[in-house]
Amino acid sequence: MPKEGSQTKERIIAAAIYLFWERGYAATGMAEVLKRADANSGSFYYFFKSKEALLEAVLDRYLESLDEIIVAPVFEKVDDPVERIFGILSSYRDRVIQTNYTYGCPLGRLGLEIDPNNGSARAKLAANFNAWVGVIQRCLGDAKERLAPDLNLPELSQFVLTVMEGAVMQARVHGSIESFDASVNQLRSYFNRLLIA
Repeated sequence: MPKEGSQTKERIIAAAIYLFWERGYAATGMAEVLKRADANSGSFYYFFKSKEALLEAVLDRYLESLDEIIVAPVFEKVDDPVERIFGILSSYRDRVIQTNYTYGCPLGRLGLEIDPNNGSARAKLAANFNAWVGVIQRCLGDAKERLAPDLNLPELSQFVLTVMEGAVMQARVHGSIESFDASVNQLRSYFNRLLIA
């Protein structure tokens, strides 16, 4: 594929990522995506068969970029595996504040909006959430000598994701970081009880 074509495809995906996050999937028209991407409909249909195919490309991109955007920046600064979990949560807190409480988890938004009968998109959303949970489970595995041996690490990892999603949503709704902090503080308190002295 020519370099220029590859750049056009990347612009379309980047435009869709932004607009699906800002306006939602259903409310985003293809004309808006093309305008933001500075592309024409011929270019779009060269790369994507439909808006649904573009959605799948967006979900693939989220999965591919999890480590680069969410995980690596925290892991480079924090060595302790438990603190890495709270470092990831702190990065979401920063996003909420930096966007003046307009930030919402893009996967959470798409997860609520996408038709449950869209099996392909649902599977890609699930893969993204599973990858996020996998990162948390890896951190817990690295700290397993400090945790009770019968602790269910997959379930605890899922619980951390639930706290993050709920905390981000509440902060956005309230226009305040207080509910986010309250949720994470309770998670911290729970972890303190789980950790073996």
